[in-house]
Amino acid sequence: MPHKILILPGDGIGPEIVAEAVKVLDVLRADFGLDAETEQGLVGGSAYDATGTPLPQRTLDDAKSADAVLLGAVGGPKWEPLEIAVRPEKGLLGLRKELALFSNLRPAILYPQLASASTLKAEVVSGLDLMIVRELTGGIYFGQPRGVRTLENGERQGYNTLVYSESEIERIGRSAFEIAMKRDKRVCSVDKANVLECTELWREVMIRVGKDYPQVQLSHMYVDNAAMQLVKAPKQFDVMVTTNMFGDILSDCAAMLTGSIGMLPSASLDANGRGMYEPIHGSAPDIAGSGKANPLATILSVAMMLRYSLDEDGLAQRIESAVSTVLDQGYRTPDIFAAGANEVGTAAMGDAVVTALRANA
Repeated sequence: MPHKILILPGDGIGPEIVAEAVKVLDVLRADFGLDAETEQGLVGGSAYDATGTPLPQRTLDDAKSADAVLLGAVGGPKWEPLEIAVRPEKGLLGLRKELALFSNLRPAILYPQLASASTLKAEVVSGLDLMIVRELTGGIYFGQPRGVRTLENGERQGYNTLVYSESEIERIGRSAFEIAMKRDKRVCSVDKANVLECTELWREVMIRVGKDYPQVQLSHMYVDNAAMQLVKAPKQFDVMVTTNMFGDILSDCAAMLTGSIGMLPSASLDANGRGMYEPIHGSAPDIAGSGKANPLATILSVAMMLRYSLDEDGLAQRIESAVSTVLDQGYRTPDIFAAGANEVGTAAMGDAVVTALRANA
């Protein structure tokens, strides 16, 4: 039975970068035997414009029946005046929640060809290859109660709740340890156990889960120190596992160590390996339609999809090799441009990856 892939281009540069990823999928089907069917749907601001909701029921139903979802990006200034309940980001959060995508994998890999693009010294970041595992469906982003209330003195007060159950912590912990077993067998659990009772429990559960993985070295770090260490000595980390909000912040910090968030993919997985795949950058409305967006993060998201949800590791490696070849050839979009490189636009970069794929057929 063919794999079923739902394509959600989204907003801003989403349609442009997803179009290049679809080119790659088409080549894999035509030339490399990938047995997959694709269909497209609406999510985010484009979905709101068409249907009045950022997550139409049809999109949700299609996502639930798919083996994997490929997402571009959502959001933009156009929709910021909307009520928060119907803003584009609610479509993304709704997909994560309804599909039970609790494990967010955020790799930070520095391609050797782009060492000069990082703002850190080459000796600090050369060879960087770390994975941040972020809990995605719990924590302060989803905790109740939440809202804005008016106090007796008339002052307004905003409030959110940080809450995690033992089972939520255990399952993200196991996800991180399983990934570490396939890497360098080191896990750093990031918390704020010195001041937050919720993450004190987080640390206790991580220690308990770690006993089931004696081959993996478990360490702990407060989130403020982790942020500093990511900049000071990022290669000390192999797998980092942390809460929803801490992971949101630390993964973007780690992304910039690589020179551009335009290079980095992500995966959000459920307990059975089904997932949603997307570049970590946003919708970049300022360059939407200009043909300047970097499609490589989206193309590499396809590689992650093949590896983690479709059990096609060989094809994933082909994509990664093709991207490396294109970088060796000097092709660069504006976000990673350097003197002497061949600056190209979104479509030309996608075409270059396709050419490199076919050259190694």
